[in-house]
Amino acid sequence: WQSQGKNIPQKRHDQTVKTSKLFLPPSRPTALLSTLLIHHPQYAWLQELGFREENAGVYNGNWRGGGERGEIVRKIGDALREKIQILGKLVSLEMGKILVEGIGEVQEYVDICDYAAGLSRMIGGPILPSERPGHALIEQWNPLGLVGIITAFNFPVAVFGWNNAIALITGNVCIWKGAPTTSLVSIAVTKIVAKVLEDNDLPGAICSLTCGGADIGTAMAKDARVNLLSFTGSTQVGKQVALMVQERFGKSLLELGGNNAIIAFEDADLSLVLPSALFAAVGTAGQRCTSVRRLFLHERIHEEVVQRLKSACSQIHVGNPWDPNILYGPLHTKNAVKMFVGAVEEAKKEGGTVVYGGKVMDHPDNYVEPTIVTGLPHDAPIVHTETFAPILYVFKFKTEEEVFAWNNEVKQGLSSSIFTKDLGRIFRWLGPKGSDCGIVNVNIPTSGAEIGGAFGGEKHTGGGRESGSDAWKQYMRRSTCTINYSTNLPLAQGIKFE
Repeated sequence: WQSQGKNIPQKRHDQTVKTSKLFLPPSRPTALLSTLLIHHPQYAWLQELGFREENAGVYNGNWRGGGERGEIVRKIGDALREKIQILGKLVSLEMGKILVEGIGEVQEYVDICDYAAGLSRMIGGPILPSERPGHALIEQWNPLGLVGIITAFNFPVAVFGWNNAIALITGNVCIWKGAPTTSLVSIAVTKIVAKVLEDNDLPGAICSLTCGGADIGTAMAKDARVNLLSFTGSTQVGKQVALMVQERFGKSLLELGGNNAIIAFEDADLSLVLPSALFAAVGTAGQRCTSVRRLFLHERIHEEVVQRLKSACSQIHVGNPWDPNILYGPLHTKNAVKMFVGAVEEAKKEGGTVVYGGKVMDHPDNYVEPTIVTGLPHDAPIVHTETFAPILYVFKFKTEEEVFAWNNEVKQGLSSSIFTKDLGRIFRWLGPKGSDCGIVNVNIPTSGAEIGGAFGGEKHTGGGRESGSDAWKQYMRRSTCTINYSTNLPLAQGIKFE
């Protein structure tokens, strides 16, 4: 992203979006634009992350670790802690999310390292009762081998961390392909991890990096040496990846799209609903897989909440993501802006009314207005299409039964949330006739998951689970083992074969 050095108030719907002073690097001749970023004084801090003119990514060697794997992962977490500010700054620079979110994303990798270090001492299978005297029945868990990790632009550090930390403590090695548009972040993270490995007499090959586009991803999906392929991205591409991996009977872990909903009932605490809906809709400029796309409001509170959300949107500080006072940065690419514009136009064609935003901002970069659309039917085609942008579709509902069905009618099943004080409704929401998503929240937003729980969703979200709980099982293979420690040979089910 780039920013321009001026303060431009953006008037929309007789309201003003607050902006900050944005900046560009000092002007210089076109011939110098090809100079490496690390040689410009403004970006000299990149050298603190180990950047050089040439940055090796793939190493040769083997994972020689054993019981000390958890300790190595703990040290990786410590190394990330030391670089958290400047690595978070790089995430903000390259991805475009605000600085506090960039730092928070690195913190997620730190947190999962702490979690994984403890988990490394607890992984094991049960000893099961055997129906045969003198026999033991146990589950044995072993590493898969090589875990391929393909991550998306919107979380260029955290998603790799979720996979990498758990894959390492379960005894695997990793090869990572980050998004082509966040390659600097991928290199910086790999350098931090590789240094920890090499300082502990382990080869950097344990966490290898490859940079590239769809051709590299296809090669990883088709290569039988990749024992598990973890893919984070769109449902459309994820389906292709799944088919390529399945064709060779490989294992895949898919974290795909989300078309998430917040439901606010008439008894909801609006002091919770408003900031939750605002953060989930415009945080990371709507570029989270857990961003809220659909807001269902009980008819008694619909008008009040819409008006208050419009007012809140007008007060969002927009501008340079490095500015600590900024809450809302640019979209990641020009193509994302194009998709935003297309979705807004389609919403209008299908009968929606843009009550706030809906336009590209008068900035030199990828800034668009936070957008609220009302008046569409709950099952309108554009509503059922995930657009990775800050567009919030708002609907009225009357009954619990209908709105639970509306939550579940989209193809994706990632995150969902209700706001209510009704205890019975809460447990119906959590139960078999409630939300069909992998993340089911009450009185909190759809976004902002913790590493202690398994992260992932159902249906077209892919069914994969990363991070906490028993997600570690996806990175290992299970063997059911029967051991006869007697001198007899009884058969199961009491079968006699004499």
